Amino acid sequence: MMSFEEIVASINNILWGEGQLLIYVLLFAGFWFSYQLKLVQIFNFRHMFSVMKNSGKANDDETENSGISSLQALFIGLSARVGTGNLAGVAVAISLGGSGAIFWMWMIALLGMATGFAESILGQLYKVSDDQKEYRGGPAYYIQQGLNQRWLAILFSLCLFLGYGFSFSAMQANTIADSLNHAFNIPSIYSGAVITLLAGAIVLGGLKRIARFAELIVPFMGLAFILVAVTITLMNISAVPAMLYDIISSAFGLQEAGAGMLGAAIKNGIQRGLYSNEAGAGSVPHAAASARPVPNHPVTQGYVQMLGVFLDTMVLCTCTAVIILLADINISGEMEGIRLTQNAITHHLGENGVYFVSAAISLFAFTSVVANYAYAESNLHFFKLDNKIGRSLYTVMYLAMVFWGASASLKQVWSMADVALGLMTLVNVVAIVQLTPTIVALTRDYNAKRKIENVSAASMEFKSTDIIFQGKVEPGIWHK
Repeated sequence: MMSFEEIVASINNILWGEGQLLIYVLLFAGFWFSYQLKLVQIFNFRHMFSVMKNSGKANDDETENSGISSLQALFIGLSARVGTGNLAGVAVAISLGGSGAIFWMWMIALLGMATGFAESILGQLYKVSDDQKEYRGGPAYYIQQGLNQRWLAILFSLCLFLGYGFSFSAMQANTIADSLNHAFNIPSIYSGAVITLLAGAIVLGGLKRIARFAELIVPFMGLAFILVAVTITLMNISAVPAMLYDIISSAFGLQEAGAGMLGAAIKNGIQRGLYSNEAGAGSVPHAAASARPVPNHPVTQGYVQMLGVFLDTMVLCTCTAVIILLADINISGEMEGIRLTQNAITHHLGENGVYFVSAAISLFAFTSVVANYAYAESNLHFFKLDNKIGRSLYTVMYLAMVFWGASASLKQVWSMADVALGLMTLVNVVAIVQLTPTIVALTRDYNAKRKIENVSAASMEFKSTDIIFQGKVEPGIWHK
């Protein structure tokens, strides 16, 4: 009889390993929604940025509700997306798949933008209002309300709690503690205590405090990392053309030496891109649902969160790739991801590079810890546990996992998290593909209104009677 660890390992091997089931599923979703939405990520690329003009404010037509702004929802989504994968995951892709992996990471990001668009507008359409007059939503809500499949919604929620609620936060805390111990020799138990206290101070303030934290920290850490990458690029500007040629030629196996790396480049580029941007995983719709969009239409959040995929992979992951590829260091498949990034930055900036990487990892990972709490908390309302006792119990368990994770050996926990994320993704993709008619109808309605109304003035408004959609929406949110 197989042990629990062996069962977990077998499932992960099917989902992420030799079976690569999730890679095929997410590729299918990317192509499917790119086709159904007529390449929205390409032909409406400029509109994605124009939507952000009014994103810093929430729609104020319904003062009894207190949803967060679209900009805050974007930053919460980026808080969860932008983590150690941006620093370590890209390095792993390069070390195992060569520079060509970066090209395929870009390609999967383009496909993922369409998937992220689709799941985010569903999060908005099927959102509900809780007792605190905040919006809640996500895959569990649109599965139950759109497809009337409560058992599938419960399965998703349980996987979400296991992954984002507990395991992922513990892993991120462990990453921070290890980084601080390596750079400053801080014992893990002390850094774990500080991380737990800081996380508690933020999450106990509810969704709005989490949103304000994300709005403050994410732009700072993102711009700082981009600035370092741009500086390093300018320092090595003469080597940039050769780097770009190497990426393209390696991506298609045009180099004789790299011909055997073609398969590895495709596999690792796609895999790490999917892990990083989370498009299709069903996590980001929780952030999308919590917003009061301007213009007041579900599709607005599709464009906002599509921008999140672009910023995560096309911008931040590219920054890491540039830093590594412009460094004159040995890149081998045996080198750990984060160590490769550290060595590359140290090569460019000297020994102080170690401290920069440690600071970047700590900020990136900590924002993920906080955002993960918000995702799982959204589903307390789904189980009617969105009360003082339910929230308190969940918060205590979450903070305990963060503290424990800082100093624990987390191989088994990480394996469980991989299973949880994999099952979440499978359930979510199955659901959003079934909800394609609603996604297409929403998009057509938005495009039609764009042609006759002044979107920049935020005059557009969606009512549930405007389209034929699957299932039902909560009364009072999209119509009086």
